[in-house]
Amino acid sequence: MGGEKALHQFRRLLEMATYRKQLQNIVSEYLRAKQPWPATTHEMAAWAVRQKLWQPQHSAMIDQCANQLGRAMREEHFTDPQGRAVRAKHVARKERNGKQVALWADIRSTDRKHMQIAFQQRRQQVVGDCKQLKTDMDSYNQNFNTGAPIQLSFDFTLDLEEIEEAAA
Repeated sequence: MGGEKALHQFRRLLEMATYRKQLQNIVSEYLRAKQPWPATTHEMAAWAVRQKLWQPQHSAMIDQCANQLGRAMREEHFTDPQGRAVRAKHVARKERNGKQVALWADIRSTDRKHMQIAFQQRRQQVVGDCKQLKTDMDSYNQNFNTGAPIQLSFDFTLDLEEIEEAAA
């Protein structure tokens, strides 16, 4: 039974990778068709639908709804007693019945454990974003930049202090 579950998970990952590649191919086709570039994802999507390169599938509609729900929850804020705008809903990835799931909870009513996991995972996302930004910047500077190297600081201490002072 465990082997069947692993095979099912592998097939699901393969389908996701295949779908992602199909979407990347749509972008390549968009460019080959000499469409306006740079472009927004909405412009590319409208073109792909007109060209019948993409059609919604039931699972895609559920994924789209789930993504929109997540986006809406990320944007829901309230004012705390100190006057700060605070995100109300927080996601924590946990294991449930042997599967990784993203569980949402409200900061005002969930337990400490959920919030600790959510904060740690968001911090890791920030670190991952910074790592990719540094990789992109280093590659640009080494391979494409004809001027002085672009340099950024990844120490956000002063940025956070300035934001907090401005809010006070």
